[in-house]
Amino acid sequence: MDRPSGAAFLLTQLGTHAARRFGERVAAVDLTPPQAGLLRAVAREPGRSQQALAAQLGTPATRLVALVDALEGRGVLERRRNPDDRRLYAVHLTAAGEDLVRDLGRLAAEHEDALLASLDADERRTLADLLGRVAAAEGLTAGVHPGYRDLPS
Repeated sequence: MDRPSGAAFLLTQLGTHAARRFGERVAAVDLTPPQAGLLRAVAREPGRSQQALAAQLGTPATRLVALVDALEGRGVLERRRNPDDRRLYAVHLTAAGEDLVRDLGRLAAEHEDALLASLDADERRTLADLLGRVAAAEGLTAGVHPGYRDLPS
């Protein structure tokens, strides 16, 4: 039987492979991919509420609280009272969290280099542009893995 080679199949095949390999890389710094994504989201916009983060990531609020709890217990995130609304907590990186985000950036760059080693710089830019257009047309949130929607609460 011939191996399916349509673009949709190849995207699924490579996406699953890439997600597994990324999971292996972030495990080296004792993180799960959802924790890594949460750290990246907080680094991009520190001080957002847990509710805002849950909405952006498309994950149940109860699941996000569990992720924040685990990372706060590890000392890489902290909750602070929101000065504008004392009922809400603002989520921030600690100094250790900032170091960990730098490590994640290095791991992500290594991951991309390994995954795309067969492409030159121009081909990588073209691929990223084409995939970005497809993702936008599908209504995907930039920088957010859709797997957050499937996390148990």
